[in-house]
Amino acid sequence: MRNALHPTRETLPPPTFEDARNTRQKARASGLDPERWYAVEYDQAIKKGEVREIVFWNLSIAVFRGEDGVLGAVQNRCPHRHLKLSHGAVDKCQLRCAYHGWSFDRDGWLTDYSHDSFGKSLIKHQLRTYPIQVLYGLIWIFPGDAEQAETLRPPQIPELLRDDPWAGFTVDYTWKTHHSMVIDNICDFAHAFLHRKYQPFVDAKLTHYEADDDRVYLTYDTYMAEGKFSKYFVNRQRVNTRSIEICYEYPYQWSNTGDSIKHYCFLLPIDERTTRVFFVFYFDSVKIPLIAMNAPKWLTQMVLNASVPLLFKPLLAEDGVALEAEQIGYDAHWDAPPIELNPVVPLLQKLTVQKWQDFLDRSGPVRVARRQAG
Repeated sequence: MRNALHPTRETLPPPTFEDARNTRQKARASGLDPERWYAVEYDQAIKKGEVREIVFWNLSIAVFRGEDGVLGAVQNRCPHRHLKLSHGAVDKCQLRCAYHGWSFDRDGWLTDYSHDSFGKSLIKHQLRTYPIQVLYGLIWIFPGDAEQAETLRPPQIPELLRDDPWAGFTVDYTWKTHHSMVIDNICDFAHAFLHRKYQPFVDAKLTHYEADDDRVYLTYDTYMAEGKFSKYFVNRQRVNTRSIEICYEYPYQWSNTGDSIKHYCFLLPIDERTTRVFFVFYFDSVKIPLIAMNAPKWLTQMVLNASVPLLFKPLLAEDGVALEAEQIGYDAHWDAPPIELNPVVPLLQKLTVQKWQDFLDRSGPVRVARRQAG
């Protein structure tokens, strides 16, 4: 007879990374290496004089924008009574704690008391700060060793960095699922049945895959953009929509259809069960239905803007429903023997596990614990 005080294996939570017995279990307990750049928020979402909490793998960071428009990212904890600074207020170009008004600049230095200091001189204290930048309309943070931020860069997307960038859009979701499940999903084209209403791809056949220490690359032969409406906006005489390249270039993921339809996926692992996902899509052009010509850039952007709420957002939301259900299923049946038909998925999980193990080996348990404690 089961007893809540004496849990059976079926009632135990999934194992930690150290206790996991196979690659899938380890992948589902892995974090993402903080010594990378991560997209965390839209640039326009934080206005002048605003502060917001950003969480990376249980690490809380206060991101604020001064009245001069410049962003700062500091440890989200006042050293006085340990309130989150994201509960506070931006005062000109500094961040004040909501409790006693202690003020911190963008370099993390305590600069001012707003109350009686009881005759004591100003305490010298510096909060940890995080490198921050804006790219592709997104705010990026480097949660790891700041010295590494200079040598590592966010993904460089030539089509969006040139003087005349491609048309495109960004959508995001926050899903109750582990980040490794997201990567498995967006690299596995065997789940076309899930999207049978919109048919972004059908009849996918894995044609090639390879892996190394930094990425997993694969290709599918498939019919792309076969939906009832989307099929009319693709110039199939100009764009090869019979195949797609996909790559998990740790910790980012991208795809390429005919060198004309591309996307990047940027993950923000919030905790062991929550992931924010940014999808950046960009297009060379779209076809004007019934006319044998491609749309100019301005019209392509208009078509894309109209299609986001009608096609792309509900399509990707289907993935979210499946992924959150997968997380629930894994939490309940984590000890079931792993069954996987797609040979790429174990490679994706292996890369996630190896990168997390590499980070742990570099950092040691004390440093990891301090980072997670903020």
